[in-house]
Amino acid sequence: MSQLALTTNPPARRRQWLRWGALGAVVLVPLAFAGLFVGALSGSDNALENIPAAIVNEDSLVTTTAADGTEQNVFAGRQLVTELTASDAEGFDWKITNADDAEEALANGEVYAILTVPSNFSKSILSISGDDPVKADIAIRTDDAHSYLGGAVAEQVGSTMAATFGNAITAQYITGLYSGLGDVGKALQTAADGAGELADGAEGLTDGIGSYSEGVDKYTGGVDSLAGGLGTLNTGAAGLDKLTAGARQYTSGISQLYAIIQPINAKIQAGTPLTPTEVYTLNLATQGLQGVSAQGASGKKFVAGVGTAVYGIQGGISKSASGAAQISGGSAALRSGATQLESGAAKLADGAGELSTGLADGAEAVPVFDEDTSKTAAEVASDPVAVDVTTDNAVTDVGQGIATFFVPLGLWIGALAVFLVLRPTTNRLLASTANNGRLVLASLVRAGIVTVAQALLLVVLLHVSLGVSWSLLPATLGFSLLMALAFTAFHYLLTIGFGRAGLVISLFLLAIQITSTGSFYPIELLAKPFQVISPFLPLSYGVSGMQGIISGGDTGSVILAAVALFAFGAGSVAVALFAMRRTRRAVSLGLVPVTA
Repeated sequence: MSQLALTTNPPARRRQWLRWGALGAVVLVPLAFAGLFVGALSGSDNALENIPAAIVNEDSLVTTTAADGTEQNVFAGRQLVTELTASDAEGFDWKITNADDAEEALANGEVYAILTVPSNFSKSILSISGDDPVKADIAIRTDDAHSYLGGAVAEQVGSTMAATFGNAITAQYITGLYSGLGDVGKALQTAADGAGELADGAEGLTDGIGSYSEGVDKYTGGVDSLAGGLGTLNTGAAGLDKLTAGARQYTSGISQLYAIIQPINAKIQAGTPLTPTEVYTLNLATQGLQGVSAQGASGKKFVAGVGTAVYGIQGGISKSASGAAQISGGSAALRSGATQLESGAAKLADGAGELSTGLADGAEAVPVFDEDTSKTAAEVASDPVAVDVTTDNAVTDVGQGIATFFVPLGLWIGALAVFLVLRPTTNRLLASTANNGRLVLASLVRAGIVTVAQALLLVVLLHVSLGVSWSLLPATLGFSLLMALAFTAFHYLLTIGFGRAGLVISLFLLAIQITSTGSFYPIELLAKPFQVISPFLPLSYGVSGMQGIISGGDTGSVILAAVALFAFGAGSVAVALFAMRRTRRAVSLGLVPVTA
């Protein structure tokens, strides 16, 4: 009867439910780890917009003058800031501030990156179309003391942002290039028009030269005809000179004969006999008349000569007139040809001017670079914006970055393992007259010896295998020992208060802390509930302190983490004293077994 009552009393049933509850909790541990990770990172696709970052815009306004004389203000830095801070912009939660405030916020961990737009940003953007193209630099500054992967995320965001903004600049440059090609096309069209006028002028000049040649031929023929007519006229005129002289001699001879015969004829008419002298004179006169008769026969020749001369004169005059007419016609052709020559020459001059102007405009519209400048311009145009990333307190070794998380994690798991092996107390100690403080201290010292050894091994691993500077040994050793003791006190509290079920609780808490601790990635990437509880978790301070020590960051964050861990350990000890008193009382009343 008594045995039945023992097995069915409330303490026995309570212990049985605790065992089954512990088994159920153990079954749920893997699900808890996986579920918490999934829940914490469920909104990470858009969580990047929650990561705070600062923008410092130091860009200076640049005024440019277009080809038509109009002025345009260029403030590329403001355009970049506007795009980054737009409500629909992807990327960090950018906050516009000045350089001093941004630096302070980065040091305090309020922002994970600072993006600085330099004063020559707009000038560099405009240089892409000048003779000395340079890339526009933007500076991104991060700090590994607060998040190891925060700097990498900022660098990636910065590179993406620079590529996007650079593509827009490249598109504008190509648009301007095509616009410039349009100007070149217009200039070449002007040159083509000038070339057309040159062709028309050349054709007109050819026609003018033909007309001029034809006129010259007619003029030459007229001159030849005129020269021939003038020669014939001159010959005929020479015959007339001879005819005049012969006529003059003939008239003189007749006049002389008339003077001789007239007196003798008067005597004969009067019937006066002639003297022998007069008879002799009459005979001489008769002979003279015969000579004159002979000359009269020759007179026909003279008459014929006169006709010939006159005909020659008329022929010469006719040829002269024909030659003059040809000269007149040739002169007209010459005038027409000269006019066409003048018109063609004018068109040639106009066409040559337009061709020269068009080619000059085209040459001015096409930039001329040497080989090095052309290569530089091509590189700048393809990637106009460069990102210069600097990291404060940089952790250069990946292993060191990982150690900032896994050292605290290892010490937590180490403390849990200690109490899997060691019981928090014994029957003898609980039944002794020792006060609660002495019992708690004895259990903590016994477990602490093991966890301190664990911390020493981890510190050796940090400096020997991972290359952490030996100058940091006092800090790494002291902080690791503090973490080990704080975690030991907390796990002692769990075991003294909940028995072995407390270790299951530790696993659940570990799952929560792993997902909620901002270590590799910024805490803002997590879901909101995990961000809220993160500052209250001991592992968060352990990671923060190790990051500050290894990266060489602000000592304030290390001191804050040390104080928080000390408070966490001291609080665990204080609560453990209360749990010890409660346990001893329960044991004395037979409510729980001593070995719990």
